[in-house]
Amino acid sequence: MIKKILIAIVLNLFLHGHSQVLKKEIPDKLVVLSFDDAPASQYWVVAPMLKEFGFGATFFVCEFPPNYKDSTLYMNWRQIKALDRMGFEVANHTHTHANVSKLTQKEFNTELEYIENKCDSLGIAKPQNFAYPGYGLNAKVLSFLEIKGYHFARAGGRRAYDPLADHPFLIPSWATNADNKNEILTALGEAKNGKIVVLTLHGVPDVEHPWVDTPPNLFREYLQYLSDHNFKVVSLRDLQKYIDVDEAKKSIVPDLEKPLKN
Repeated sequence: MIKKILIAIVLNLFLHGHSQVLKKEIPDKLVVLSFDDAPASQYWVVAPMLKEFGFGATFFVCEFPPNYKDSTLYMNWRQIKALDRMGFEVANHTHTHANVSKLTQKEFNTELEYIENKCDSLGIAKPQNFAYPGYGLNAKVLSFLEIKGYHFARAGGRRAYDPLADHPFLIPSWATNADNKNEILTALGEAKNGKIVVLTLHGVPDVEHPWVDTPPNLFREYLQYLSDHNFKVVSLRDLQKYIDVDEAKKSIVPDLEKPLKN
C-alpha cells in the first residue's frame, strides 16, 4: 500500500510539473530554424526562400571586428531591419561575436546592449533570445542571462531539445554544413514525442567561413523536405506558445554536463 501511495505521489508531481512547464502539447514535427553571424547571404538568399515556403526563423545577429577583410559579406542594419519587417525574429549574438564564457558581467552586458540599442534605434523589438558565439558557455553566463531577462539561449550539441528536461538557456541544436546532409535529415526525425529539433545555420553560402557553409541548393532541398513532410517551422520566440519559460527556469536544473558543443 505504501509503495502504491509513493508511486502515486511521484506520478502526480511528474505530471503536475510537466503541465506547468508546457502551456500546450508539443506537436510532432516542430522545427526551429536559426541563423548565426549575419552574413549577407541571409538577406539575399535565406530570407526570400523562407518567405517562399512560409517558414519562420530566428536571426542571431552580431558585428564582427573590423579586421574582417570585406564588410559587404555581412548584413548591414538596414537589411537586418528588413528581416524584422518580413516577420522574422532578430535576436542577440553579441556585438563582436564574443566568447561570453570569458567575459565579466559588465563586459557581457556591454556586448548584449550594443545589439539591443541598435535594435531600439531602428524600431526592432528588443532581443529576448540569445545564441552563444562559438558555443562558449558556463554557469556564470546563465546567471547573466537571467539578470538581463532573456527567455531562451541556444547552444550546440547535436541532439533534440526536450522542454521538460533541458533548461531554456541550454537549448541544443544541430549545425549544418555542406557535408552533413544525412545527419541533418536523420536529426529531423527526432522532432516527435515532445521533442523539438533546432537547426543552426550560418551563411547560405558562407564565403568567409566555409566550414559552416550551407550551399543554396542544399538549403532549398532542406526547405522542400520540411514542406513536403508537413513540418511546422518556427522561430525560437514562437516556442513561448508552448513553453512557460519562467516555470521551466524554476523547475529545471541547468545541466552543463550534457553535450552542448558541435
